[in-house]
Amino acid sequence: MNWLKRPATDTQITHGARLWLYAAAVLVMLLLVLPTLLVIPMSFSASQYLEFPPREWSLRWYRSYFSSNSWMQATATSLKAGLLTAILATPLATMAAYGLHVSRLRYANWLSMLLLAPIVVPVILIGIGVFYAYVKLKLVNSMLGLVLAHSMLAIPVVMLVVGSALKTFDMDQELVARSLGASRIRAFMLVTLPQIKFSVVTGAVLAFLTSFDEIIVALFISGGANSTLTRNMFNALRDQVDPTIAAISTLIVAVTSLLLVFTQLGSRTHRQ
Repeated sequence: MNWLKRPATDTQITHGARLWLYAAAVLVMLLLVLPTLLVIPMSFSASQYLEFPPREWSLRWYRSYFSSNSWMQATATSLKAGLLTAILATPLATMAAYGLHVSRLRYANWLSMLLLAPIVVPVILIGIGVFYAYVKLKLVNSMLGLVLAHSMLAIPVVMLVVGSALKTFDMDQELVARSLGASRIRAFMLVTLPQIKFSVVTGAVLAFLTSFDEIIVALFISGGANSTLTRNMFNALRDQVDPTIAAISTLIVAVTSLLLVFTQLGSRTHRQ
């Protein structure tokens, strides 16, 4: 138990003094993660209905998912929308974060708050507003409309990640490159971007996940051939209790976790 007497921070606070904080963190994590983990064994049930714990184990619902044309089409739509959202939102958010970071405009903070508004505004209100706008623009049930709406939700997330990296970056390095004749764009591409690239990659992953996991806006603006996976899951849960949803949820949790783990491992390797 010697680790309890070791300092946890530079202020010499010991792990023992922080034991209550560790316990609270574990409790919160259990409350957040446990409901998600319960879905995993339910997905391997042979029962016609969702049940925990399963009385019989089977891959029945995974086979049902992979053999269903409608589920596969919805999955392809979500993957395509997620990739296009990451491709569109990441450079736009990176440029916005960089521009606001170096800007000396008086109202830069207000502009930043405006760009981050989609995080604060309830998504249901965004969904309603986007739906009525898309009706006028004839973008309802289109891939373009879906990508644009999801990019609006993803840009603030990428901005926060890239903006945080820029705050720790020494801008004098870029100024040196510009003093030697490089343009601002060239200095950014050759000096700044390589040093914040893992934050940009992390932002791209989060943009993809923002689109892939989003459901509320998708309920308003997606449908038909461009219905997303999460929209179909919601409809299946509303219309019938189909255990296939548990299998899909398990796969989504696995993919999401792996992407985040790979991002963190890449970032840690870069720092070392």
